Amino acid sequence: MGVKVVKRAYKYRFHPTPEQADQLARTFGCVRYVYNRALAERSRAWTQEQRRISHAESDKMLTGWKRDPGASWLTEPSKGPLQAALRNLQGAFDKFWRKQTGYPQFKKKGKSKDSATYFANCFTYRNGQIKLAKQAEPLNIRWSRPLPEDAQPSQVTVSKDSSGRYHISILVEDTITEHTPTDAMLGVDAGITSLYTLSTGEKISNPRHEKKDRARLAKAQRVLSRKQKGSANRAKARLKVARIHARIADRRRDHLHKLSTRLVRENQVIAIEDLSVRNMVRNRTLARAVSDASWSRFRSMLEYKADWYGRSVVAVDRFYPSSKTCSVCGRINDSMPLHVREWQCPCGAVHDRDTNAAKNIQAAGLAVLACGDGVRPPRS
Repeated sequence: MGVKVVKRAYKYRFHPTPEQADQLARTFGCVRYVYNRALAERSRAWTQEQRRISHAESDKMLTGWKRDPGASWLTEPSKGPLQAALRNLQGAFDKFWRKQTGYPQFKKKGKSKDSATYFANCFTYRNGQIKLAKQAEPLNIRWSRPLPEDAQPSQVTVSKDSSGRYHISILVEDTITEHTPTDAMLGVDAGITSLYTLSTGEKISNPRHEKKDRARLAKAQRVLSRKQKGSANRAKARLKVARIHARIADRRRDHLHKLSTRLVRENQVIAIEDLSVRNMVRNRTLARAVSDASWSRFRSMLEYKADWYGRSVVAVDRFYPSSKTCSVCGRINDSMPLHVREWQCPCGAVHDRDTNAAKNIQAAGLAVLACGDGVRPPRS
């Protein structure tokens, strides 16, 4: 078992004073303004001049914007969150150029989560308390779990979600001990009826978090639709809708964390499908269920936890016919409609569709580890 040092974020909820809430609201507004204005400048430069604006150029522009009498309020918040906004925009463009995401979008007030990142020189951490730059009092943080001993935060990100809750994410260096090596290997098949089916035959039931609150959510949205735009009652109704969404998201995230932690602890290698979730949600019939399952988030959890604890996650090619292949003899059926949940192979083996697929994914994962390449369906 090895020991490694990783950067880890600890997230807590906090309750600001009225003065802190007002100061954070102004900071969020300035961050949103700087991000949008820098994005507009980059878009203009590419459209009109066919050139890219670098991060360094954006940083110089920010200095000029602060000197503009019409935007003098940009000097009110700490400089750290404004510079972090430019870094975030640069990261968004880097992902766009690598074709990992779409073109960066403008931030709209009330439509996205407000956040501001403070670097080490923009906050203090003493005696278990954090005080942000240009604030007189430390934040009232609910320490739901302790930070690592002798931890020194390198940066903190303060955010306010659409339901009005404030959170702080504290980035620290943490020492992690890898799990004891094991010979166990697991294949995981994603689904809707069962959230995940394991090659051991175990089926993880789908909690359907969104479906449980669908009636409450629909009622709250109907109430919201009847409120006059701009009224105080509409703001209250919008907040109620946002809290229901937050409740659904919290339950989903908690369930996925517990499941991913368990699988990483018990298995040395985990084989999963490389699903194209973006294309799957275009199916109007399955879009709601696929989004609620949150397969992409689960995969990311598995990958970073496996990296921490000395495990491996193998992605099998999305075109590999795991459901149509017999896990006993290897025969591939011509078709396998979704309504077929059990089937019998001519070799005599009787298969549960999902368990058979998980076993094939496990075998394909072994092939990927041995060959170092993806697994494609055989060509006729």
